[in-house]
Amino acid sequence: MGGVHFRGLTLIDTILAAAASGPIRFENLGLDPVAIDFGVISIKWYSLAYLSGILIGYWYLLRLIREPGSPMARRHADDMIFYATLGIIIGGRLAYVLFYQPEILKNPIDILKLWNGGMSFHGGVIGVTCAIIWMSYREKLNWLRVHDYVACCVPFGLLFGRLANFVNGELWGKETDVSWAIIFPTGGPVPRHPSQLYEAGLEGLLLFLILWIAFWKTKARYEPGKLVGIFLLGYGLARFGVEYVREADAQLMEFADRTGLHMGQWLTLPMIAGGLYLIVTAKRRRARVEPVSGTASVS
Repeated sequence: MGGVHFRGLTLIDTILAAAASGPIRFENLGLDPVAIDFGVISIKWYSLAYLSGILIGYWYLLRLIREPGSPMARRHADDMIFYATLGIIIGGRLAYVLFYQPEILKNPIDILKLWNGGMSFHGGVIGVTCAIIWMSYREKLNWLRVHDYVACCVPFGLLFGRLANFVNGELWGKETDVSWAIIFPTGGPVPRHPSQLYEAGLEGLLLFLILWIAFWKTKARYEPGKLVGIFLLGYGLARFGVEYVREADAQLMEFADRTGLHMGQWLTLPMIAGGLYLIVTAKRRRARVEPVSGTASVS
């Protein structure tokens, strides 16, 4: 127990090696929810995932706003990181309680027990949107263009969050016989889809790449709403698709059977519709953009 212990992640190599020798058992991957153990206190990968997503997203936002035509200055980005963090925590937690664990409302103090887990990405999106609108109104900024820039930074948090879900052995997929299926300790004796890794790849890596191309290789950032529309559509489609191989939350199994879709799929439908609308209507919102940072004028 004494001393400090660091536990690294070599997921791909370990999983491939395990798959070559038969069904993969999660406990054989050598993963541990605890990243750093100080003996009397420990830091978990899930906590580091949130922190890393916010800090790296902030660093990338600073890089984006250095380009000509930015909708905000450095001081706005500094404020944005604070408001966005509040939006993620408050929106994510309240949405989880309302949509996934409403029984928590019977003892409202449990809403504050974030260390017990339970955050909704959909709620986090709403929370961050509210934070962007508030800050933009206060600072007289174009909230939709600010949202475009922030949307480009979100995939970092999604990537790290899904990897942390995998390390925790939670939110696993449905039973399957694919060669890379994993037997999770809390998922019974059957091999299951590592759906956390699918989501990390689609919602994190792929979505970041799409937004990177749209920002740096096209003029999408000068069409208010296009980048956030791409994010909403991309995330919505990825989450909707992966839910077909992801096991529904235990308390929502009956809901999934009754409605034909998982709660996560129902919650992505407005995102898909909203994303399509923002993309299709983006060109009509294009206007002359004067630089907030940089030197070149943008039209």
